[in-house]
Amino acid sequence: MSGSVLEVKNLHVSIEDKEILKGVDLTIKGGEFHAVMGPNGTGKSTLASAIMGHPKYEITEGSITLDGEDVLEMEVDERARAGLFLAMQYPSEISGVTTSDFLRSAINAKREEGDEIPLMKFIKKLDKDLDYLDIDQNMATRYLNEGFSGGEKKRNEILQLMQLEPNIAILDEIDSGLDIDALKVVSKGINQMRSDNFGCLIITHYQRLLNYITPDFVHVMMQGRVVKSGGPELAKRLEAEGYEWIKEELGIEDEETAEQNA
Repeated sequence: MSGSVLEVKNLHVSIEDKEILKGVDLTIKGGEFHAVMGPNGTGKSTLASAIMGHPKYEITEGSITLDGEDVLEMEVDERARAGLFLAMQYPSEISGVTTSDFLRSAINAKREEGDEIPLMKFIKKLDKDLDYLDIDQNMATRYLNEGFSGGEKKRNEILQLMQLEPNIAILDEIDSGLDIDALKVVSKGINQMRSDNFGCLIITHYQRLLNYITPDFVHVMMQGRVVKSGGPELAKRLEAEGYEWIKEELGIEDEETAEQNA
């Protein structure tokens, strides 16, 4: 078997004593692209944040492993060094740190001491990836995400993805707010990463991203669980028909209805 394996088993996650995830099971292997879709408030972004160790999210039950190693025992930076990557819906601005300095530091943080990436090798790859993503070379010398447009921030997230070459990437609504040209460029960068050594979890609301990035598996989340899985045809049906047919098929009540009947 090639590549890494990220396994999420029976994951329960709460925020301030409110349970958001109620038993999520998901396995992502190298070479696989998974898309997670679902209505607002079903726990998609909570899943991403819990995997990466955001302190706001309390894991009350279940496990997350990467190649058999307990991810929940790792600090946030250890998860990144182990090969996990999160592209956020709202990337942070970091004043005083240029994009190139941030990237080189992040690459070196994953390498052994004394095995830092040579400067010229780093510059050569950075220039190549900037060109591939149609990003102005000046972005490398600007402070990270400071004054960037929404589209520039998203392209910069994919630049980080290509530079860091993680084993498993989680892309949380990377398509939100993008015009069609930026969407094509971002998709091109993600597709360029496809290999047996790279697995990807794409969280999205819309089929339009999946027109450019064809997933191997599509999962639907409702009420904090994965309730249905299928191939790319599932996303196309969701785009055409919405989520009501799944609720009817599985007998799922809306949250408000469920609370009234409790």
